[in-house]
Amino acid sequence: MLTVRKLEVTYDRVVTAVQGVSLDVPKGRIVALLGSNGAGKTTTLRAISGFLGVDDARVTEGSIDYQGRELANQAPHRIARMGIALVPERNKVFENLTVAENLRVSVGKGVAEAAIYEYFPALARLRAREAGLLSGGERQMLAIGSALMCAPRLLLVDELSLGLSPLMVQELAARLRAVRQALGTTMLLVEQNAQVALDVADYGYVMENGRIVLDGTPERLRAHEDIREFYLGIGGSARRSYRDVKQYRRSRRWFG
Repeated sequence: MLTVRKLEVTYDRVVTAVQGVSLDVPKGRIVALLGSNGAGKTTTLRAISGFLGVDDARVTEGSIDYQGRELANQAPHRIARMGIALVPERNKVFENLTVAENLRVSVGKGVAEAAIYEYFPALARLRAREAGLLSGGERQMLAIGSALMCAPRLLLVDELSLGLSPLMVQELAARLRAVRQALGTTMLLVEQNAQVALDVADYGYVMENGRIVLDGTPERLRAHEDIREFYLGIGGSARRSYRDVKQYRRSRRWFG
């Protein structure tokens, strides 16, 4: 459904934030883009969704092909009309509107409001509450529900787990799997929490310093030594010093 090839994004014509990124998102699959803060994940997502312009950034090289249509440097509203919806990292909801009003703001012939309450039962109980009074997890549910009201063919989710409790993150991951099963929605998740991403995704890519350094199935990524130590907290030396870690990062071989 989505093919990104050799993508380069530059800020102010000087700083290159994304360098030669290539990835594929097959129809009906959930793909995760993993990496630490500042790796270039959100910039990649903004390039796909058209929201780069707010930060004076542009796609300067490469292509973003969505079902035969080029997305690079297109306006966000044009991309949305193609069937792509973004759940951003921040400013997810209209705080002065109720849950029901937030859902009804979404336009187009999308998923029925009643169906959103089936996917997210907590929202049904809160439909009359102002969104500004919701918890972080409830806001995330509402943001995803609002995006689904447009019946997107491709759903982009930026940092599903950010600031949420482990139990809430597990609940959200289960809800996304249920949505994919019911609606067949293709998803691209940007996520720092590797455990969450690998639990929900069919395939994953790892970004560091604006580049893809590793990709594979969740099973392959979980088995990789660097993923286990630096993303999952498994293995490695418990007494490793900061200098040792820096040296290890310089010498590790992602494709070894």
